[in-house]
Amino acid sequence: MTSPAVPSGRPTAKGSGPFTLGVDIGGSHIKVSVLDSGGGLMAEEVRLPTPEPATPQDVVAIIAKLAAGLPAFDRISVGFPGVVKGGAVLTAPNLGTEYWAGFKLLSALKQRLRVPARMLNDAAVQGLGAVDGDGVGCILTLGTGVGCALFRDRRFLLHLELGQHIARRGKTYDEYLGQAALVARGKEKWNKRLAKCIGWATQLTSCDTLYLGGGNARKITVELPAHVKVVSNSAGITGGVRLWERDLDRLFAGVPAAQRTDEANE
Repeated sequence: MTSPAVPSGRPTAKGSGPFTLGVDIGGSHIKVSVLDSGGGLMAEEVRLPTPEPATPQDVVAIIAKLAAGLPAFDRISVGFPGVVKGGAVLTAPNLGTEYWAGFKLLSALKQRLRVPARMLNDAAVQGLGAVDGDGVGCILTLGTGVGCALFRDRRFLLHLELGQHIARRGKTYDEYLGQAALVARGKEKWNKRLAKCIGWATQLTSCDTLYLGGGNARKITVELPAHVKVVSNSAGITGGVRLWERDLDRLFAGVPAAQRTDEANE
């Protein structure tokens, strides 16, 4: 099994291939770097603002622009903020589902960058880079919206669209704890809401460890329970190398052969 992804955002000494272009598509920024076979960064993370509107064509163009300034890579791993299946997007709540529903992102990236690609929800990818213990792990990503994924013994189980479910008084988790709520209510009120959500998520998932990631994790000031860990946002990129582990081959079995490769697992 591939070694745990490096959690820091700093480049490591040059490692061995295959090399992976890790892509983290967010509601505010698109972030990219190249990883070695153990998840080490081969270059500083580069980013650009997510376009408005965030059309698929513009997002693909930004990924290609960022990749052009990075070391060579053999494959692509994408963390996408919505529901994805195989190589296509089903929903994109914080980018615009009307633009993305049905879009075959992996085909578009392969055509543009000429290497195979894999994709999971962005919370799942961040969890692959951050979850490091036995038992049930739940990750919440705090950014434009709220992402969620579950793991058992570091193995990915499923992505939950928690952000689209009701948290309190008719507000979804995205509305209650997302970036707009942070701006509108301020950091102190937002942290009080976070404390409530930690309790709800722990009760819902019965997790042994709750991981908090995403760009707004750095704004946490509330005292956290012993089972809660704050993780680096760079895990949204470094976790991408684990999409190519054999354990996850089953998730990509329905992706056309042109979009995946078995050789990458040799």
